[in-house]
Order: sequence, then structure tokens, then C-alpha cells
Amino acid sequence: MSLRVALVTDNPGWHGARLREAFERHNCELRMVSLRDCSFDLQGSGSGLCIPGFEDGLPDGVFVRGVPGGTLEQVVLYLDVLHALKMLGVPVYNDGRAIEKSVDKGMTSLLLHYAGIAAVPTWVTADSEQAAGIWARERASGHRLVVKPLFGSQGRGLKRLSRNHRLPSIEQYQGVYYLQRFVQGASFDWRVFVINGRAVACMQRRGRSWINNVAQGGTCIAVVNDRSLERLAEDAAAALDMDYAGVDLIRGAEGALQVIEINSIPAWKGLQAVCGVDIAQSLVDDFFARYLHCRNMVAVSA
Repeated sequence: MSLRVALVTDNPGWHGARLREAFERHNCELRMVSLRDCSFDLQGSGSGLCIPGFEDGLPDGVFVRGVPGGTLEQVVLYLDVLHALKMLGVPVYNDGRAIEKSVDKGMTSLLLHYAGIAAVPTWVTADSEQAAGIWARERASGHRLVVKPLFGSQGRGLKRLSRNHRLPSIEQYQGVYYLQRFVQGASFDWRVFVINGRAVACMQRRGRSWINNVAQGGTCIAVVNDRSLERLAEDAAAALDMDYAGVDLIRGAEGALQVIEINSIPAWKGLQAVCGVDIAQSLVDDFFARYLHCRNMVAVSA
């Protein structure tokens, strides 16, 4: 009997197809699930979880490729589903706690700070006057700032402030300012892909503008065997206790490497095109070896 794995995503696309191929090599059946369609039904004595496609029992494992946006209440429910799965003994890759720590850029920055990981100077506040004071001090010191959504990815919603700019209204950023110092003179950054604490692939990203994300048109250049990049990315992923992560790095004005941010649901299509590593297979091999192998042994013996 093959293992049944839920791929949590609203848009399987290229990544879903690669993961399906990789899971099938381990004799696992992959079923697509949107967290929008999951719910709790707490009458009776069952697990209480309702997951489409798994009405006859919980999945043997869950691979998370996407958590939908929505209201605070909706997102809390989506994460509660992932937490409940783990509480019920279903391995979740990455689990709800890892996603919480990385989807919230403020918490990511705080955890990196506590771990002593070199990162781009960052401020997070819901106070407009405090944010204006931060911008005034940074501007007086010759720095620029980048304003980012607290929740967001792929370079969307970023605004770079020049000396004559005022802060955008806090309402445009859902009531919270996430401010990072703009790294002057850096025309590129790096994305390092970490699986189970080990960097498996790395690329340099060069954007059409000051934003280097591949989703915003950035070009990818393979980087091989740069232990300074790999070590910092591995330390950053460990600080957030993640099964896998896309870690974005930049070299500061003084030449030191710094973490920009960490993604717990990273895309890898651009990286795959230049690195020569089958990233989907590497992810699934790790998931299977650490979480699903024992379940597979039980299934086979049954």
C-alpha cells in the first residue's frame, strides 16, 4: 500500500508537477489540497480535521507549498490546520510554526537577532511617529530605507525611500511598518536553498531594477562552493528551525554578508534552471528519509 501525501497549495503548477514526479519515485500518492477547503468538525470522536481527498483518514505526510492570504482570522485557521496535523502525528514539511516564524518578517528579524545572525538593520513598528523618527535619523546619517509589507513575498509591495520621500501611509502596510536599511551599491544578492540544515544550491540574482527577485524579472547566475554564503544561510535556517528554506543574502557596504530575509515556502524554478541540482527530488528524498520512511515500512508490512 502506497503512502498518501497531501501537497498544500492553491497553484500546483510547475512546482507541483516536479514534486509529484519526485514523490512517485518513492511510491507515494500525491493529492493536492488547499487550506481554504480544510475545516474542523468537532462533533463525534474523530480527528476533527476535514481535509478534502482524505475523508477516509489523515494523510501520511503533508508537504506545504503555499498558505493562502486572507483576513487574520482566515490565516490563523489555515495555520491551525497545520498545527493540528502535527499534533495528530502527521509530519508537516515545513510545519506551521516554521511558517509562522518566516511569513512574519518581524519575527524572522527578531529570531535572527537573538541568534546573533548578521542581518540588514531592521525596524518594525505600528507607531507612525516612531517610524518617521527612524526615517529622519537614517536620512540624516546618509542612509535610505526600504518599506516592506510585514507579510509578503516575491518582491511585491516594496518601496525604496530617497531623501525627498516621506514615509507612505501606514494604512498602505496594514498598520505596521517593516523598515530595512537599503544597502547602497549592491547591484545583486544571493538566494541559498537549504534542506535539513545543509545548503544544496545557490545563485546570484540580478534585477532589472533595485529589486532582485526572480518573480520581478531578476536573472539567475549559478554560484558553486562558496562556504561563506552557505554557512550564513545554514545558520539562518537553523535559527528558525526549518526543514527547508530559501535564504536571501546581500553584502553590506562594509563588505560583510547579511541576511535580508528567509522564505519557508520558496520557489526554485529559476534556481533549478542554473544549479544542476534536482531540488524537488532533494526535498522529497529528505522528507521521505526523515519523516515517511518508518511509515512506509509499516504500510508495506501491513
